[in-house]
Amino acid sequence: CHHGLDEGAKKYDLAAAGLTIAWQSNDGTAGGQIEKLRQFGNEADVAAIAISVIQADNAAIVSELKKLQAKGVKVITVDGDVNTKTFPDARPYYIGTNNKIAGNALGQCTKTLLEARKVTKGGYVQFAGYVDNDNARNRMDGVKEILSPTYTEIDRMPDETDRTKARENVRNAITNHSDELVALLGIWSYNGPAIAEVVAQKGNHDKVVVATFDAEDKAIEQMAKGNIDVMIVQDPYGMGVQAARLLKAMVTKDDATIKEMFPKPGQQTFATGLRVVAPDKDTPLKAEQFDPKTVEFMPLSKFQEWLKKYNLTSS
Repeated sequence: CHHGLDEGAKKYDLAAAGLTIAWQSNDGTAGGQIEKLRQFGNEADVAAIAISVIQADNAAIVSELKKLQAKGVKVITVDGDVNTKTFPDARPYYIGTNNKIAGNALGQCTKTLLEARKVTKGGYVQFAGYVDNDNARNRMDGVKEILSPTYTEIDRMPDETDRTKARENVRNAITNHSDELVALLGIWSYNGPAIAEVVAQKGNHDKVVVATFDAEDKAIEQMAKGNIDVMIVQDPYGMGVQAARLLKAMVTKDDATIKEMFPKPGQQTFATGLRVVAPDKDTPLKAEQFDPKTVEFMPLSKFQEWLKKYNLTSS
């Protein structure tokens, strides 16, 4: 996403409008986001903010977003959104994945993989940083929609972005549910490598499907080793490019660009693409299973070529 923001700044010539992009991170907590937003509210040169909201239902985060907008700062969400049912006026636009469709895709892939193994019953566990985060919740709900009622959701295990805890969660899930466990699903990017590493150590990949979101460099390595069966890959690079485009348009009052990005009356979401990435060999997953309008199927080697084209090591 950072790389995409920089590329978007060049592509849409933010410098000509007197604008620069600054990438900042916090400590991975809601409190850290609130602190950052308050800081930006006290800085006179902040014209616009794109934020990946860590807790969709956090009223304090929404309050800070509204304060910024009242001061004239343009605000959008990228990747992680607010709960728009609870906070319909928290932000005007969201750029990112349609997480329900993404969850459905992960569920369909998992179902296909289980059926190929002739597994007709059992349970699965989903892992995420926060299970009350909007994108995580929508993905997990999307998975459940496809896998129910054939397969049972055993648990949703949060790790608060602690990668050590992420691996420990996987160990606990395997130990506590060994009799019924048939699939392990990683919802946040680092969950994929965490699952794959633990499953490889325990040597029980023949008993569980490993299906994950995103493609960290370690996840790509694990798939190449045969430890991940499928990855549903978002386009954070594209999110960054489009965020730069939209922020510039909002600051410069470029209504034509905004209408091009959001052509339908009342539209607030700009959906970036999804890819299903599978091993090059020995997979039951096929391109014809997916709607090419929303999901692109890619063998691992082709996906790696795509990353190389944009000088990326992960997605």
